[in-house]
Amino acid sequence: MAENTESEKAEKRGSKRPLVEDYSDDDDEEEKKRVIEKKEYQSRHCPYLDTINRHVLDFDFEKLCSISLSHINVYACLVCGRYFQGRGRHSHAYTHSVLVDHHVFLNLHSLKFYCLPDNYEVIDSSLDDIKYVLNPTFTEEDIKQMDSSAKLSRAFDGTTYLPGIVGLNNIKANDYLNVVLQAFAFVPPIRNFFLREENYKDIKRPPGDIMFQLVQRYGELIRKIWNPRNFKAHVSPHEMLQAVVLCSKKRFQFTEQGDPVDFLSWFLNALHTTLGGSLKKTNSVIFKSFQGRMKIFSRKVPQTENEEEKAKQMGEEEYQEKVTESPFLYLNLDIPASPLFKDELQQNIIPQISIFSLLSKFDGTTEKEYKTYKELFIKKFEITKLPQYLITCFRRFAKNTFFTEKNPTVVNFPVKSLDLAEYLSTDPKIQDAHPHTTYDLVANICHEGEPEGGTYRLFVLHKGANKWYELQDLHVKEILPQTITLSDSYCQIYELQKDVRKAE
Repeated sequence: MAENTESEKAEKRGSKRPLVEDYSDDDDEEEKKRVIEKKEYQSRHCPYLDTINRHVLDFDFEKLCSISLSHINVYACLVCGRYFQGRGRHSHAYTHSVLVDHHVFLNLHSLKFYCLPDNYEVIDSSLDDIKYVLNPTFTEEDIKQMDSSAKLSRAFDGTTYLPGIVGLNNIKANDYLNVVLQAFAFVPPIRNFFLREENYKDIKRPPGDIMFQLVQRYGELIRKIWNPRNFKAHVSPHEMLQAVVLCSKKRFQFTEQGDPVDFLSWFLNALHTTLGGSLKKTNSVIFKSFQGRMKIFSRKVPQTENEEEKAKQMGEEEYQEKVTESPFLYLNLDIPASPLFKDELQQNIIPQISIFSLLSKFDGTTEKEYKTYKELFIKKFEITKLPQYLITCFRRFAKNTFFTEKNPTVVNFPVKSLDLAEYLSTDPKIQDAHPHTTYDLVANICHEGEPEGGTYRLFVLHKGANKWYELQDLHVKEILPQTITLSDSYCQIYELQKDVRKAE
């Protein structure tokens, strides 16, 4: 039997510590230094970097562990692209690394890289492109050049694309959401605000406020849309859509078709209030960009002879004209009902109407009837403040007892120089406050197909390239501006031109 060592003898004698050599402080420091140097060497000389497969990396989806479905401490395997929780000895990421021999992982929150199962941090500049795809960042100088640059980018898969002009996945029926989300990404104040996370990350909000997810996710989506270093020439809005479903309490779904105008109205107001705005406060970038004001002249109309006689004799106040001033984020334009008759070829005639005829609703003199369940009102509208970006919506759909009808009337509109001077109040103070009244189109949403189905697509102007593009889910193509006016336009965004003065 081997002779006991001195330390074992000491333990048998009851000694509290074995007889080992003491290390001086200097020796401890040397050992620590050697450990640090080893880790630094490993960090910068990881032998597994060549196993990373950028073709499978996709950071557009919800950051959940593929096994536990937890969103806490999630890592992406850079070899197969799957998400796993943790990196400790009993974690899912650790187990995955051992079982399938995948070693390089990215913490999706801290953006740090690790090698498992050795569990050391990997520091290598060749991984910066992966970090940038997950979290694109833009300087103020980058943003300034966006509207003057038409530089093409090359994705990792070899396809070329123009930043901003990228397709969005249609998961099932979210094209009505895609067109709105993409349209606002081409409104410079909105785009520029969300491209820099520091503009909103410190906004005070109550604990557990789920609405802030809407702001965060939209910022992430816009940064990915304008990312000049994407791995692929399209983006999935999955995380953004999840936030929409959650924050709207399932009012808007991406599994069934909806109305983009209804979503647009909810989305703008939700962003405004989440960014600290209210009905009285117009300090958010949303209201600063889109809010205008109008006067509403309204009077109740007697519906029976008795009511009319009583109104004449008594001069009742409820039948007097009332004037109120109200803000608006978009103008609803009423398309006249399409005719029921057919032409000599037995085909339905598709009428046409000018947008100027529809805008006459807001000239301050045109009266329209509005009937409620029991009452009838006559109203006039007069614009008192023009927004920087004007949104117009053509209500093409009407629901009856049995089905939804679509009005196919073609609305003729100019792509450039839409002048609203004649629809602005004649008050001299209001006139002086509006030296510019001419708008140019920057985005146009249209609908194709049956009223209860069909598809939505978007036409947008890329200012840097000075070209128009058609975006329909993953399909992207350049178009001539003349073709925009041939579509069944449903919603438009116009930009006020500061270099064009109104006609005297």
